[in-house]
Amino acid sequence: MTEPATLTIDVVSDVVCPWCYIGKRKLEAALDMARAAGLPAAEVRWHPFQLNPDLPAQGISRKQYLEDKFGGPQRAAEIYARVKAAGQAAGLELDIDGITLQPNTLAAHALLAFAQQQYGLDAGHAVKERLLKAYFIENRFIGDVEVLVQIAIDAGLDGDAARAFVTDPEQLQNVAAADTRVREMGISGVPFFIFNQKVAVSGAQDPANLLAAMQQSLQP
Repeated sequence: MTEPATLTIDVVSDVVCPWCYIGKRKLEAALDMARAAGLPAAEVRWHPFQLNPDLPAQGISRKQYLEDKFGGPQRAAEIYARVKAAGQAAGLELDIDGITLQPNTLAAHALLAFAQQQYGLDAGHAVKERLLKAYFIENRFIGDVEVLVQIAIDAGLDGDAARAFVTDPEQLQNVAAADTRVREMGISGVPFFIFNQKVAVSGAQDPANLLAAMQQSLQP
């Protein structure tokens, strides 16, 4: 008998990207479909990508961010209307209008790295979900270390160890280097999914498309 094939899914994303939250929900739906179809259990690994790596650690006002990125709130409202509709279709009620501060996400990505490295992939999934929910639904400032520590504690992680990790310059540099590596691979937009390190899908595509990519990646 041959050993069952393995399925690894590497997801490059940011925690302040609404399409990444929507893409996560679509991936979860695709994984449900994959299980029903008898595909191997998937190993999902999260990788950092900073949409705004040059923001200061204390973040900037959301109003200023929208001015700089979209030319003002009116254009932003038009764009985010489509995002919110897509979120609702995926089962998410995104409170984008409630965001007051745009954070730098380096420390948030460090928390995700801490969870995956020290506690395993399940802990990474829990932290990823809590980060996205904190920002897009609860409108918490995930650029703040103490907010990140509380997210870690809520996910069952050691708060003091999490604080030490996300404030360690070496760990922050490791995250920044990982961000640089994915850009050097040619990834310029997120979410970006890589199945078995050979089939790539860009964007928050429908579950059926993600399932098809999984199936393709399992072909010899």
